[in-house]
Amino acid sequence: MTDTAPRFGPSATSTAVRALLVVVALFGALFVSAGPAAAHAALTDSNPKDGAVVATAPKNITLNFSEQIQLGEDAIRVLDPTGKRADTGEVLDLCSGNLVQYGVALHKGLPDGTYTVAWQAVSADSHPISGALTFSIGAPSESSVALPSQEAGGGVVGVLYGIARYAAYAGFIVLVGGAAFVLACWRRGASERPMQRLVVRGWLLLTAATLLMLLLRGPYTGSGDLSGIFDLGALKAVLTTKTGAALVSRLLLLGAAALFVAVLFGAYAKKVAVDPEELEDDEDSSRKDLTFGLALGGGVVAAGIAATWAMSEHASTGLQPGLAMPVDVLHMLAVAAWLGGLAALLTALYRSPSLERTAVRNFSRLAFGSVAVLAATGLYQSWRQVGSWEALFGTTYGLLLLAKVALVAVMVAAAWFSRRWIGRMAERAAPEAEAEAVLSEREDRAGEETDSVTVPEDPERAAQLARQRAAMSTARAKRVRDADPERTGLRRSVLLEAGVAVVLLAVTTVLTSTEPGRTELKEAGRTNTSAPAVADRPVDLNMPFDTGGENGKGTIRLQVTPGRTGSNALHVWANSPDNKPVDAPELKVAFTNEDKQIGPLPAVPDKLAPGHWSASGVQIPMAGTWKIDVTIRTSDIDQVTVSQNVKIG
Repeated sequence: MTDTAPRFGPSATSTAVRALLVVVALFGALFVSAGPAAAHAALTDSNPKDGAVVATAPKNITLNFSEQIQLGEDAIRVLDPTGKRADTGEVLDLCSGNLVQYGVALHKGLPDGTYTVAWQAVSADSHPISGALTFSIGAPSESSVALPSQEAGGGVVGVLYGIARYAAYAGFIVLVGGAAFVLACWRRGASERPMQRLVVRGWLLLTAATLLMLLLRGPYTGSGDLSGIFDLGALKAVLTTKTGAALVSRLLLLGAAALFVAVLFGAYAKKVAVDPEELEDDEDSSRKDLTFGLALGGGVVAAGIAATWAMSEHASTGLQPGLAMPVDVLHMLAVAAWLGGLAALLTALYRSPSLERTAVRNFSRLAFGSVAVLAATGLYQSWRQVGSWEALFGTTYGLLLLAKVALVAVMVAAAWFSRRWIGRMAERAAPEAEAEAVLSEREDRAGEETDSVTVPEDPERAAQLARQRAAMSTARAKRVRDADPERTGLRRSVLLEAGVAVVLLAVTTVLTSTEPGRTELKEAGRTNTSAPAVADRPVDLNMPFDTGGENGKGTIRLQVTPGRTGSNALHVWANSPDNKPVDAPELKVAFTNEDKQIGPLPAVPDKLAPGHWSASGVQIPMAGTWKIDVTIRTSDIDQVTVSQNVKIG
């Protein structure tokens, strides 16, 4: 029989089209009218403000953040113009209610000049963040401070930590998915060496990656120096953090997983290796009980390991964490069942000629259920982390998510071909089984004839005959396997799925360390980037805003008169949707000419009345297209920046 690909049927095609339309409709419903959410922490305010000039030296420096963070020693440093420390080194916790504020005290008698404030922290979703700002005492001056260009979590340590993250995900998928394939699809596979090696290697990979992440965590969130892995003090500090506790919990759960693997490939493998016809009723009952116990215990351990990610990363902070964490656990278990089972199936197709057709059909059903769970949980996670079409197509996270969806679509298409091959394998099962039995009988008869001329008293001769029989059996299995076009076609489609899965896992790993689209879009303040103003005329803008808090929606009206180079008058009004003044505690404006790389030039208007701010003498140094950023804060933590481009003559 020739190796031909299965054909598309009209009913299957129409079903796929309907499924695609349902997914598109769900995407549209989820991305309409989504509210704001937090993820990576961001600096929202400081005292003194960035670029401010103060008459006298302040007693301390304070920094406000959008969400809770973790700060270590020397997390906030203040450097004088010569690069020397100007702070006492003690981090002050000034948090109160919803206000997340930290600071450091300054030395007394600081001279005039420009000071640099550098900070580094760990966001609530476990990712390191850092930044810097400057302020001047008396008047600005030159500064010899050279801040590191490397971002927090970058460099060699960042690369190694990223590799360890990828390896941890891969190990989890192979461990959980391989075990699920054995228990749910091919129980006789527990006695197969290739299956045993696959699952054990998954356990070893996950364990090694977790240990490496634990050692790298200190320098990853701190100094960035690879030698920091030998710093026991840093390791002790890591153990007190949420991520450190999650990694230690994962190692403890891996100990339980090791016991599970030992039973699965020990006592259980011996039970399922026996021919079912030789089993007594009580023995068959005990095997079922052991299967149920392993499935239950293994499921609990797998869910616990998955929870170590959910409780320490994106799902643990931001919008609806109480729902997001169990959804994330389900998502990871579904990924492991599909991709890990795929790896087990591919291994069996290449390394285990005795793979039963029923096992392939069982995996097909398992994969279908896993994809259904992935679709439901993935849609929720996408809405939670992205939230709008603008964030989906206009942020790094959104573009990576689109790439992930495209890869999943390719895998589903390959899986469709695999299901077709499985169907054709079922049609050929009976005649091939009969042919294989005839071939086996012939070769067994040949083996018996060979045995009749042996001399049992000669151990060397007996060993040689045993090797010959094993070689004949292997050759027979290989002939049967290679002569099966359906099996060959299935191997190819599964191999394609596995190749795409490797890339998909890499994209997913990058996604977990990327700032979610909601937060990136909110920080960028890309609410509107049109350019309605005309050169040589007053600037009059209307910009809607939404800080995400209570009474945080409204419209900002901004006027710049006369709207040309030189000195201008600035007026800003903030009104609620019912056209009432928004009495915001803070509003500031900045002008940036991105073409000429000028700015941002800050303008801090005075509050004349509730919802009305004004400033005079606002200088526009040259004509061109200027981006006007308006930052409005409606509460202690609710803040947003909206932007619009205008032409100023």
